[in-house]
Amino acid sequence: MDGNLFPTLIFLPVLLSAVLPSSAGVLEPYDLLYDNAVEAFYSADYESVVRYMEGALSSHRQVRATRVRCRLRCQDQHPLDESFSDLRFFDSVLRRAACMNKCIEEKVGTQSLHKVSEDVVQDFSRRIPYNYLQQAYQKLQRPDKAAEAAHTYFQANPEHVEMGRDLEQYKNLQGVEETHFVDREARPHQRSFTAAVQLYDKGDYEGATALFEEALVEYYKADVDCRALCQGPQKFEGQDHLRYRYSLHEVVSDHFTQVLHCEHECVRDLATRPGRLSPMENYLPLHYDYLQFAYFKAGRLEEALQCALTYLLFHEGEEFMKENADYYREELGHDAEPREKAAWYLRRHKQELKLLLIGSKIMGAEFTEGNYWRSTGGRDDSNSVPSGTDGWMEYVPISHKKNVTVTSPQSLKEGGPLLYEGVQLVQNSAALNGTQRVLLDHVLSEEECAELRQLAHTVTMAGDGYKGRMSPHTPNEKFEGASVLKTLQHSFEGRVPMRSARLFYETSERARRIIESYFVLNSTLHFSYTHLVCRTAIKGQQDHRNDLSHPIHADNCLLDPDANECWKEPPAYTNRDYSALLYLNADFEGGEFIFTEMDAKTVTASVKPKCGRMVGFSSGGENPHGVKAVTSGQRCAVALWFTLNPLYRELERLQADEVVQALDTQHVFGQGLNINPKDEL
Repeated sequence: MDGNLFPTLIFLPVLLSAVLPSSAGVLEPYDLLYDNAVEAFYSADYESVVRYMEGALSSHRQVRATRVRCRLRCQDQHPLDESFSDLRFFDSVLRRAACMNKCIEEKVGTQSLHKVSEDVVQDFSRRIPYNYLQQAYQKLQRPDKAAEAAHTYFQANPEHVEMGRDLEQYKNLQGVEETHFVDREARPHQRSFTAAVQLYDKGDYEGATALFEEALVEYYKADVDCRALCQGPQKFEGQDHLRYRYSLHEVVSDHFTQVLHCEHECVRDLATRPGRLSPMENYLPLHYDYLQFAYFKAGRLEEALQCALTYLLFHEGEEFMKENADYYREELGHDAEPREKAAWYLRRHKQELKLLLIGSKIMGAEFTEGNYWRSTGGRDDSNSVPSGTDGWMEYVPISHKKNVTVTSPQSLKEGGPLLYEGVQLVQNSAALNGTQRVLLDHVLSEEECAELRQLAHTVTMAGDGYKGRMSPHTPNEKFEGASVLKTLQHSFEGRVPMRSARLFYETSERARRIIESYFVLNSTLHFSYTHLVCRTAIKGQQDHRNDLSHPIHADNCLLDPDANECWKEPPAYTNRDYSALLYLNADFEGGEFIFTEMDAKTVTASVKPKCGRMVGFSSGGENPHGVKAVTSGQRCAVALWFTLNPLYRELERLQADEVVQALDTQHVFGQGLNINPKDEL
């Protein structure tokens, strides 16, 4: 036995006692404060809601910061001994545990008081406290604080329609300024990165480089904090480690493997914006990509070369960046080295992957680099699966070279035949300032439009497709709709003419065939959803309107203007590929259809509806769109969404096809059609 360890064994009980909680609590637990705030909310005690909820948020931040600070300090004070002696290892572990407990309890009190349920953890992760705060501040007539809370909540919950509507109203309130719309939970590295990209896009390269450098500093700080938070208790899902393992070393191995998993996930966590499931593509390397070109534009070639070489650490062999680096070398007359911080960061991740492979074998799990990234939400395509040689995640590179044309992996075409006599091409993608866009006229005649409008007045129901919400997008308009199947059911019951129901059915098929042909698709375009819709301006609510009839959005992804991204994940209808709107009238005011940039503000094209006019476009983030306010009258259209995947065909459409086929073949229906309408939206 090592004689130097004898004192450790003597004082082992002292160390163990130090691990156990001992001091009185000095910080009120945030879950208790949260419960008190919720209880006060339902008692309409809004002053208490604010006091308790702000206290809960403050307590939550303090507990997190204390854990990070104490774990890092104790990790430095008690490093694991490199001799790998069993007793030295456990000596370091025990001393580190004692150090952390003492440090944490001096700041926040007994740790057991700050253990909270998973439900509370999820509520804080989803920023639910800010929803309560927004309503409480509103009741207390503090619109500036309400706007701040609403904005913070909405950043993580962009699909929350009511909150989006509240934010629009706050913008018009006296005493509320643009500076009040701040994200109280913004992560510094993401905030700096977003601001840097905005300056970069404006051509302010000096300002952009400063912010990108700031974002990198904040990113590496956040990475350290994230890893420190992984040093706590781990979950062994589906396993009871007290029973299924009998070897101490196996239990320790399992724990540290879980810690490694957690630490390695920090890469993904730091690149994921609030409320999103998917990380931003190429996030950390993209900083160096932006920087190399920004430094070049600012005339600072030394820094440009260094950043280009750093980017190549992540994407070895990337041709466009190798060419840039060669250019910088030639201009400077000498070479340079990549940044050591990034090089060290990559070396650590590669070592982690090797250890994870070893740990997974000990735990009996099937783990490879590829399986790891796929199991944690990584995309499974040729551009983003882990590398087979060095185990690092292969990012999708984005070029910032001059005169680079970015093209889609698929060959996108347009200009195919319009199939029906009289249909006229008005504007193509170029004229509409985008890609995969088309504007057509005379898809319907005046008589057909009139008949479909009459049909809409009879069969549409308020809130159809939106769970009965009469005004799903704006409180200033009434929304009504009906599906093809519901219309056929009404015709069978004698409530509308069968001819009109068939016209709706055949019109949607006409639109589908035109879109499929014009965009020269190589496979069948299937219906995803078809809706006969009308938007009606509500009288007395149109003065001083500055909202939209339908906010800017994309049809198959969640638009994130701040990040210049569109996240293809639920609740978006991710399997939709093409969209079309076929208008039935023009006798109303407002209601123009608009395309915008990804910022959801810059309008790139505007379409004034009229009978027989149809706008068609691909459903992704390349085509953000919305509808301007309908300020007088009623605007009606046939809205259509399509998919190229037959597995996601609209069930109602298949049932409608069967009904029409039965009618065509003179089938007798007995007591009635077996129809079960289902709203998709």
